[in-house]
Amino acid sequence: MKLVIKFGGTSISSPENIRSVAKYVRSLSKGNELVIVCSAVSGVTDDLIRIANLVQKGNKDSADRLSKAIINKHKQLAKKLIKNVKTRKKLSEKMNSDLSDLEGLLHGMFLLGEVTSRSSDYLISFGERLSINLVSFALVDLGSKSVPLTGKESGIVTDSNFGEAKLLSDTTRLRVSKTLQKYISRRTIPVIGGFAGADQHGNITTFGRGGSDYTATIIASCIKADEVWLMSDVDGLMTADPKTVSAAKVIKEVSYTEAMEMALFGAKQIHPRAFEPLLERKIPLRIRSTFNTKNEGTLVTGHLRPETKKTVKCVSVIRHNGLIDVRGGSMVGAPGTAATIFSTLAKAGVNIMMISQSPSESTISIIVKKNDLDRAVNTLELNLLGKIIKKVDVTADVAIVALVGSGMRGTVGVASKIFSAAARKEVNVIMIAQGSSELNLAFVVKDSDCQDVVRSLHSEFNLGK
Repeated sequence: MKLVIKFGGTSISSPENIRSVAKYVRSLSKGNELVIVCSAVSGVTDDLIRIANLVQKGNKDSADRLSKAIINKHKQLAKKLIKNVKTRKKLSEKMNSDLSDLEGLLHGMFLLGEVTSRSSDYLISFGERLSINLVSFALVDLGSKSVPLTGKESGIVTDSNFGEAKLLSDTTRLRVSKTLQKYISRRTIPVIGGFAGADQHGNITTFGRGGSDYTATIIASCIKADEVWLMSDVDGLMTADPKTVSAAKVIKEVSYTEAMEMALFGAKQIHPRAFEPLLERKIPLRIRSTFNTKNEGTLVTGHLRPETKKTVKCVSVIRHNGLIDVRGGSMVGAPGTAATIFSTLAKAGVNIMMISQSPSESTISIIVKKNDLDRAVNTLELNLLGKIIKKVDVTADVAIVALVGSGMRGTVGVASKIFSAAARKEVNVIMIAQGSSELNLAFVVKDSDCQDVVRSLHSEFNLGK
């Protein structure tokens, strides 16, 4: 098989873990053609973002201490990881070159005392740039042929929207397939840094948090891989968060659309955009654990078997959000009212997570992230209150509970079971939303009630069996 395998940060968080990953990859390479994608070592991306914030605040000493800690961390990993003296020397030279570039960038940022979106992307891309050296040289130390490549070096081309870059698909497909086929044909394992690419001017860009998943599926599409494996510290997509529901189980098989809904409703195991490159070529994806390779995890596919088309497959929850109720008689029958409200919030940089409108058109309910709540309310009051809006009501701490499953479509009584399960816990449902696809049903409750509701729903639909 031609496989693209992505390893998350926890998979490569120590010399022992990196060595274990390298042994696993080497064993797979004997019968398969492999391309490896790596995230940054666990915690490093957060530290790099923290450095950017410290530079912006003018706190040079704290930023300097944190950058030295990152540099020392990678030097220690490299020192403890490699046994062969020559290989260790080559890794040390490569790491020193990359760390020198990092120090030079930080020095320039300190001198300027500012962080642009462009310099921020370049800074946080170093997490993956450093981790690929560790994994690639660990493979070489075991006797495999391997090469570390950044997203830019592999041929990933994006627009210049730093922080949330969009892929230039056709250009990327040509460059990536040409670059990687050269290594694959020589039985050399490319180890590619996830999360980042470069624009057409060669400036480093990033896809946003969780973007290493996206990198893996982009590459899979470009080289026409047979499967993509996303390896992390979880066994697969779960029927619920196991921290909330002790009986939660791994879901064996889901469709692309089901997995997309799960990702959007808080399943942290996968980036929502990661499915886009797979859909056209119908490439299967597996979500698996690095630490439990005997478990095949969750298969994400375009062709579900009949026995896997359950009514409800999982119960997800997104906690700590804000609810805004916008009211006004002048909203009734007035074309463009909703568009005005949404565009006003968009200009203020507020992302709307969920919407519901009453049939009378006199009320629109909006869910936003809790840290966007004050900005959203202030924006609406300053721009629209007393005009098209007569009143703005706020509920500060709410949770979105969502049920996902393709078998919900056309099944009578699903909503009744859902709200009966909530009622048994004496929980009030504040807001409801369901798409016309009937693939998911989401509703809003007080955050303090959400865990009881999730457990009740998990039990109601026998998801633990």
